[in-house]
Amino acid sequence: MGKNDAAKNAEPKGKTKKGKGNAADADAEKGGPPTEGQALSGKDYDRELKKLHVELVKLQEWVKLKGLKVCILFEGRDGAGKGGTIKAITERVSPRVFRVIALPAPTEREKSQMYAQRYLPHLPAAGEVVIFDRSWYNRAGVERVMGFCTEEQAQGFLQVVPLFEKLMVSSGIILLKYWLEVSPEEQTRRLESRIDDGRKVWKLSPMDLKSYDRWDDYTKARDEMFAATDTAWAPWFVARSEDKRRVRLNVISHLLKHIPYKEISAEKVELPKRKIGRYTAIDYPFKYVPERF
Repeated sequence: MGKNDAAKNAEPKGKTKKGKGNAADADAEKGGPPTEGQALSGKDYDRELKKLHVELVKLQEWVKLKGLKVCILFEGRDGAGKGGTIKAITERVSPRVFRVIALPAPTEREKSQMYAQRYLPHLPAAGEVVIFDRSWYNRAGVERVMGFCTEEQAQGFLQVVPLFEKLMVSSGIILLKYWLEVSPEEQTRRLESRIDDGRKVWKLSPMDLKSYDRWDDYTKARDEMFAATDTAWAPWFVARSEDKRRVRLNVISHLLKHIPYKEISAEKVELPKRKIGRYTAIDYPFKYVPERF
């Protein structure tokens, strides 16, 4: 991980700042975030997330400059916090560099294709970070547990996917795979919170309800998936997600340390002078949005 050709890039043409490690290593000097067991307040969370967002922007600029290809997968049970973690990663970076892929259920045509075919067009090109909110591992999880594929198809997938990922890594893609682990009690609390919250009701799909009582089946499927696909070239990283704030900070910190990057020195930006008043705007009857607030 991180030692493929894409990670072995030379120094950029521009200057880089020396003495700065990857991903906010200065935390140790400044006291860092609260230790395990301490309550993480919203203020603490916002402070740490802001520092990590600065590092993600540095990573973004390095990815663009060096033409890196980064692919990040997020898997986990319903309610594990995948969407919130992805949002925390992407909210301060460019969507043209950080692309989020959340594919719907396959169409009849896609069902007739080679299984990996619908995912291949979304893999990163040079200068891109692609984040999958669920990925080809649907076959090892929800499809297998809920009967959308045969056991033979699931076993075939588990045999082939390590080779598929080895091909990805050997082509220069930096591949990171995250499993967010949540307890049954916390999953229940999160799913129940969606029932009466108009902001979250869309997250509670019929499939969530059908799979809710299949906890043990999902656990078995997860264990067999790890045993078959946790490889030296594409290992699984498990993040405990009982605390949503902590898991977001932990995952961002981890991925920053596993994607080699450097800060690119740039000239300080100054707004140029502009001339206003040489043109007089017409008195157009604009249709203004009512100011209710």
